[in-house]
Amino acid sequence: MERTGRQPGARAWAWTTVEVPIGPLGLAATPEGLLEVVFHADARRAAEAVDRLTLRLGAGPAAPPSTAHGLLAEAAAELEAYFAGRRETFSLPLDWSLTSGFNRRVLRELAAGVPYGTVVSYQDLADRVGEAGAARAVGVAMGSNPLPVVVPCHRVVESGGGLGGFGGGLETKRALLSLEGVLPEPLF
Repeated sequence: MERTGRQPGARAWAWTTVEVPIGPLGLAATPEGLLEVVFHADARRAAEAVDRLTLRLGAGPAAPPSTAHGLLAEAAAELEAYFAGRRETFSLPLDWSLTSGFNRRVLRELAAGVPYGTVVSYQDLADRVGEAGAARAVGVAMGSNPLPVVVPCHRVVESGGGLGGFGGGLETKRALLSLEGVLPEPLF
């Protein structure tokens, strides 16, 4: 999917879709790093994501080859290894430009401080970033996470043990937590 009409100040970026056990993931990257992960990226959702990013970044995705395409290949390989149970951390660079302020602080803490196979509550994550009364705001930050799976918002749960919400759907959240050994495998 390539769009034309490059605007002044436009950023270079690339797009691909990869098939993983939870369904297709759309991946966008800039030369700085992985920019976005889109759940359930069928043809319609992928086209919507590309159109949205084209407006935001001032140009459509670049044709291969580019630095961004190399990062997409790296991201796809790391995600494949994660879903095969061979990788617990991601090492690819991240482009944080789609988030800012409180949300960025929370997502960076999540990425750095909540390892594979563990969970944290919304309130605990709020406490970690020095915002004791901001559990609901942490939920908003999770909902706006442009890099799910890689920045593991699926590891954030309710204080009482409930799963909470999830942009990719609760079945996807259960599948990711099951993959990491936090939840038992579904019976059917």
